[in-house]
This record gives sequence, structure tokens and C-alpha cells, in this order.
Amino acid sequence: MTFITFLRTHLLPTFRSLALQKKFNHRNISSMTGAQTGAKQASVVILPRSFAEDFEKFCQANSGPLPLLYKSEPGEGKMPGLDVRNDCPQYKKYEYGSCTANLTSLEGYSEQLKDMVTFYLNSSISPKEAMQKVGIPVKNEGSHYNMGMYKTSIPCSTVGSFGCPLVVTMTPIPKDKLETVLRDIYQTKDVRGEPVHIGSPDLLGIKDLSKPDYGEPTMLQPGDVPVFWASEVTSLEAVSSCKSPLAFTSVPGCAVVIDRKDKGSQVSHPGEVPEVHCISENPLHYSITSSSSVQKIRELEGIIARDPGNRGINHLFNKDELLKASLSLSHAHSVLITTGFPTHFKYDPPEETDGPPGAIAIAAILRALGKEVAMVVDERAMTLHRNIIEDSVNQGVLKTTIPLLTYRGGEAGSALMFLCKDGDPKSPRFDHLVAIERSGRAADGNYYNARKVNIKHLVDPIDDLFLAAHKIHGISSTGIGDGGNELGMGKVKAAVKKHIKNGDVIACDVEADFAVVAGVSNWGGYALACALYLLNMSNIHGRYLQKAVGLPTISSRAPAWAQALPSVIKEEKMMKILEHYQVRSGVTGNVGMEVDGLPFHGIHAEMIQELIDVTNI
Repeated sequence: MTFITFLRTHLLPTFRSLALQKKFNHRNISSMTGAQTGAKQASVVILPRSFAEDFEKFCQANSGPLPLLYKSEPGEGKMPGLDVRNDCPQYKKYEYGSCTANLTSLEGYSEQLKDMVTFYLNSSISPKEAMQKVGIPVKNEGSHYNMGMYKTSIPCSTVGSFGCPLVVTMTPIPKDKLETVLRDIYQTKDVRGEPVHIGSPDLLGIKDLSKPDYGEPTMLQPGDVPVFWASEVTSLEAVSSCKSPLAFTSVPGCAVVIDRKDKGSQVSHPGEVPEVHCISENPLHYSITSSSSVQKIRELEGIIARDPGNRGINHLFNKDELLKASLSLSHAHSVLITTGFPTHFKYDPPEETDGPPGAIAIAAILRALGKEVAMVVDERAMTLHRNIIEDSVNQGVLKTTIPLLTYRGGEAGSALMFLCKDGDPKSPRFDHLVAIERSGRAADGNYYNARKVNIKHLVDPIDDLFLAAHKIHGISSTGIGDGGNELGMGKVKAAVKKHIKNGDVIACDVEADFAVVAGVSNWGGYALACALYLLNMSNIHGRYLQKAVGLPTISSRAPAWAQALPSVIKEEKMMKILEHYQVRSGVTGNVGMEVDGLPFHGIHAEMIQELIDVTNI
């Protein structure tokens, strides 16, 4: 059915009159777009033939903001029922990347259009229906309301001369209805109808919601959560970026209606149910993953909660700390890991076998996921950790080496200088810190092993980095421990003091945002690696991470992610490396295949296999 036939058979005379007078725009056609299955609102981009192939590929590589409905042949000024010269009420004219005019018609450019290609981009996708189902008032799109659109700091995937930032719209959704709305969208909408970000606009590089780059601002009410969606207005930025001698686009807020099915249309993730989790209150940040991955991560958390040393660690558990830590790490770009507990102060080295294997396991999966990773350790232990890392690479436990750093503290502001470029809190070098079995500072400023022995003389003040991170916008932290005296366990210090032997003295006073408690800290590291793998194997989470730009990555990267998981063979190699360097078991002080007094074969190997079995089901 052509557009004109559609008008004659389905619309009121008033709408027909508007259409024939060329007065249709994004506001006064929205109410009819669902009346016919194939009818869609579309924005228009017109480019010279020489730019057309690259723009088509650019749309394919960034289908979230640029869902292509139709591409004309060069010089094809019409498709059934449409005439590109007059169908849109307003056009923008671009010359060498700059907008030089707003036009009501392209009649004067008929000669130039003979060598140009017209692209129609779907602009029908909206969360409106899902919001209405749960009783959320929606602005009347029949009024002169033009939703605000914002340029972000998220780059689209570049093709040829086309490279630009993602443009988004923002919809306020009440917090108590957020998950209901999103479940409806994920289970009934096209993949391009998914949100790209939920939470603080700062995390998208948007400084002020009251100052959109296009359209009018949308104000948040108390209790609202800002939810952002990819916008086809990204095409305007793309046209500007390519510096074409001549180009035309429809004006934001204006559209044509075409009877054309979107070839890429499909229900978002059939069979997967989304879950929404808040991973940060300041800045506000939500993440999305599938309920099946959440269920498995909770199972992992339950497995590592076993207490073989009967320390009473069950009193330290907070539900979903593993889930929140893995979600936060999955969004990170650059991660700093620290480990090292010099409990054996009479020996050289004084470190124990719990900590380094878990740190290496976390680093391996983070590297496989494409994140930057570095480690910070005590200066006196640099040679030991360098040797452990080199041997791990040589024996295939790690694929590539990890940069090693030290931090000795000193002057006020040293932690800020270490964590941020030129000490500028707006430019952090890392966005997540992880401490695993790292000696943590007690309330009196000292560092204690489980037997209340002060080992401060062996410990550098890496705790200062975690304290500073709490004050830096955009840096999160995770602490992994098994006794309450580890860095980050300040989050559960009240329970440590009450339930753990010597807890009133040894309890770490420094908090992490997430406190992952395990029967053995290495187990927490293995579980975190498995949780990161599970999240990134979720199509829902993967699309959310990509922010609608670029091509899907799961199928191409899954083998590398799987190879980076811990395994019994790799962890046995790690234990032999530690044995070679005379690193001792934490409880007994023995050198050998033992962690916290528990044999590798019979306890730890079975734990690793159980975690992997849950992950790979």
C-alpha cells in the first residue's frame, strides 16, 4: 500500500489535508503510525552518490541510532507515494559539514538530486506504549512538544569519512516502574528500542539536561530515573562529519511516513527476561542483564560462601555483592588490582598463597574483555610479583603481562595524583579498584594478621587509594576477603568486630563499594571472573554495554572469554609457581600445594571445577 493510498483509506479528512499541504511533521503524524503495520515515521538523509556506500555501511555498523528502512538508487527522487523534494516540511542544507540553510522544499535542487541517494531512517521507535501500560503520563505528541536530544561522548563506529558521537533522547521513568517498563520493551520491541543508558547523564558526557543540542528539555520529577535512548538524529552529526560538498537532512522533529518494513526488526531477546540493578547511587548508574545470568551469579555467590575454616564469615555476607561488583566491573574500562597479605612476617617473602591466584584470574578475564588492567603492590614485593606474572604468561595462565605499579603515599594529594591525570578528579586513570586478600588498615592505623600481629612495617598505604576513590566521581571499588581484616572489608566492619575472632582489633576500617566475602579469598576471585563471563555472554547485557553502536561482539569474542576463565589446570600451575618462589599457606606457613591450610587437590580444585560447571551449564 502506498503512502497516498494509506492516507485515503485510513485517515480522517483533516489529516489528509495536512499531508497534502506538506504540513506533516513528527508531532502531528505520531498518532497514526501504528494504524498500518508497515507505516513508519522516517527521517531523511540525502547524500552524493560517492558518499552513499560508506553511509549505508555506517548505518549497518550503528543500527541502534541509524535503523535504515530504505535506500534509493542514485537520482531516484521518488519511491512509491513519496517525492523527496517536497515530502518533508523542513530540510537542513549542509555544505562541507556546516548547516547553511533551512529549506521548506528541495525543488530548486532537482539537478543536484540526480546524482544523490536518499536514505530513510526509522524514527518510530518509542517507549511510549510501555509507559502507558503502567500508567505513566506521556506528553501529548500532538502538541508542539519536541523531545530534547543530546550529543554524548560515546563514539559511533567509524566508516570511511563518517565518524560522530551518538545522539540520545531522555525519558524520565519513575523508579518504582522502571523494571516493569523495561521488561515490556525488551520482550515486545525491536532491539533498537532498548535503552542505551540508565542513570546520570554525566556518564554519557552530557553536562546539563536543561540544555539539549536539539529540541526542548525534558524535566525530571522527584522519584524519576533518567533513561536514555539512541536517536536517529545521530545522522545529522554523521552528515556534518563527512564534509560532503552538499547534503540534505530532515529537520529534527519533522518526519515523513513510509509504508516500509524494517528488515532488521526482531523482538529484542526472545526467551531472555531482563533485570535492572542499581550499581551506583553517586553517580546514579543502573545496569541491565538477563535473569538467567543473575540466577547463576547468585549460585556462584552461594558456593563461595562455604566456611571451611569455621571463621564465622556467614555473618559478613550481604546478598548480591558479587552481582553488583561484576556489573560495575563489566562497565569499567580501566581496572587497578591490588593483592598481598604479608602475614608470615618472619619469612622472606612474607606473602601467602591466598590472593595472587585470584588477582591473576580476575586480570585474565578483564583483559579478555578488552579492559585495561594494572596491578599495584608493595614496593618491597615488586620482584616477587613481577616473577609471578612473567611465569604466569610463560605457562599460559595469563595471555599477556600486566603492568606493575607501586604506591608509597607521602604528601597530601598523592593518592589523587596517582589515580588521576595531573591530579584532576575529572580525569581518572582507573574507573574501578579491586583488592583481593590485601592487608587492610584497622581503625588505629595499623595492619594486623588474623593473630593480631601488627605487620604495618611490611605494608604500603595502598588503602589511601581506596579512600581517595570514594571522593572521585566515576571510580568504584571492590574488596574481596575471607576474614574481615582485608582491604575493602570496612563495609562489614561492624559484623567483623562482633563475629570474627580478634575482630575488635583486626577489622579493616577502609570500605569498598562492594564487599565480596568468600571462604577463601581466591574463591572470590574465581567467582568474580566467572560472573564477568556470564554477564558478557548475555545478549541483553552485551547490547546495553555497546550503547547501540558498533556490531555485536559476543559470537566473535566468546571463545577468547572462555579461554580466559580459571581452570583446575591453570590454577595448579599457579600454585606451583608460588611454591617455586617459597610463598606460604596462610594458616600453616607450609610451602606447597596449599591455601589457608587446605590442600589444592581435594578442596580448591573441586571448588574451581564446581564454579566452572555452574558457569558453563
